[in-house]
Amino acid sequence: MIRLFTALELPLAARERLAALAGGVPGARWIPPDNMHLTLRFIGDVDEATAGDLADALAAVQARAFDIVIEGVGTFSRGRKPSMLWAGVARNDALMHLQERIDSVLVRAGLPPETRKFSPHVTLARLKDSPRARTEEFIAAHSLLRLPPVRADRFTLFSSFHGREHPTYRAEARYDLAEATS
Repeated sequence: MIRLFTALELPLAARERLAALAGGVPGARWIPPDNMHLTLRFIGDVDEATAGDLADALAAVQARAFDIVIEGVGTFSRGRKPSMLWAGVARNDALMHLQERIDSVLVRAGLPPETRKFSPHVTLARLKDSPRARTEEFIAAHSLLRLPPVRADRFTLFSSFHGREHPTYRAEARYDLAEATS
């Protein structure tokens, strides 16, 4: 079995800027810069043959390249406890279109449709028993975060392997997005 997901890779400058935010929240497991990305569709565990079929199917996704802007921070919660800190992504129709195209291709390839609403973000930290007040202080301190635009000119199919402290991600295939012609 192999665990897969599709994502937009981020340039080093953006990942370093996001990694510089780390700190000040007890119980936070900060994501290393090499693991920062914007997930488009979590696929999960599949066998090797299915992984190959999905990689081939994703080549049919057609979309134009676009820019994204990473801005603001927030949390996702489990119950009443924050479980993840994230950096948000400004509303972007081209990003939503790409995500919908990927999901559609994967459903046609035999996967069930994604049940969760797509909420574009970059995970900064996973939280375990982090004091709510410290999490809220972090959000207040970084609420005006806004990075320069990042060009999304391809998406990547990644595999994920459990590691001691963090998973290891490996690019299995990259798919170019079309540049607009004038």
